[in-house]
Amino acid sequence: MTLILALGLLQGDLGKEVHGKGWIVYGAKSPQGDWDLFVMRPDGSDVRNLTRTPDYHEGLPRYSPDGKRLLYRRIPKSERFDPNRHGLQGELVIAQADGSHPQVMGAPGEYSWASWSPDGKKIACLSQKGISIVDVETRKVTGTLDRRGFFQQMTWSPDGKWLSGVANNFDTGWSVARMELATGAVNAVSKVDCCTPDWFPDSRQIIFSRRPGEWTQLWRADAEGKERTAVYSEDGRHCYGGCVSPDGKYVLFTGNKEEDGDPQNSGAPMALLRLRDAPILKLPGKPASGPVLSLPSGWEPHWTQARMEEER
Repeated sequence: MTLILALGLLQGDLGKEVHGKGWIVYGAKSPQGDWDLFVMRPDGSDVRNLTRTPDYHEGLPRYSPDGKRLLYRRIPKSERFDPNRHGLQGELVIAQADGSHPQVMGAPGEYSWASWSPDGKKIACLSQKGISIVDVETRKVTGTLDRRGFFQQMTWSPDGKWLSGVANNFDTGWSVARMELATGAVNAVSKVDCCTPDWFPDSRQIIFSRRPGEWTQLWRADAEGKERTAVYSEDGRHCYGGCVSPDGKYVLFTGNKEEDGDPQNSGAPMALLRLRDAPILKLPGKPASGPVLSLPSGWEPHWTQARMEEER
């Protein structure tokens, strides 16, 4: 049996393994040319459109921790999502997980870089003025922090104690950093050309993108920044948007030759791998060193293990 055939069989096994492990939401171009939110099984099956709004683009979706709601941003169809400013653009919307009952939270530019609290009752927002903790129901600010160099891509840890984000206060403009909510203390997780951080379910590790050479790779690190390990690299592909599965066993990401997931055009092919198989390396003209499941094109995917209404 050839190596390519063997890896193909392994990819098929990986698809069967993850099929029933919840749902993945992501932004992608609709046949009408606007960006909508879509949902699919982790193996790429059962794709469905959640928003169907021809006058708007939707992107940056995040499931609430219980999987019952979504937050995302929407912009007029006449505009385009900027790969580095998408968390600032347009309006923040909160809807049911199936896309129904969307509620606009505020004016364009408000509630920027919003991220759910673990109980889903609050969101953490990041702006030039600082970090605000906002009660979702009343929309009142319940706490503030200095941003300490954070400027984009902020997410709240599952245990509620930390924030991660991209910072420019560690002698470089693109560091992944962690902030303690109780004190505001920050530490670098990884310095120099790093971005798109997200949490592992244990709140002790972070997945992120790092560019040690020509192509952006997927890496993981302990949140204290003491140890870093490569997860996936491929010559000819920039890998961004790493998202760890709710059980901590798999990682989802996007990547192509274009920078930052290419949201201004058609997005990038998504992919999924087992973390126990990492690090996986893909060189030109050769198969990957481990199974990688190819998925549809999209941008900023997010994973929930919650069941959809029709499954209940």
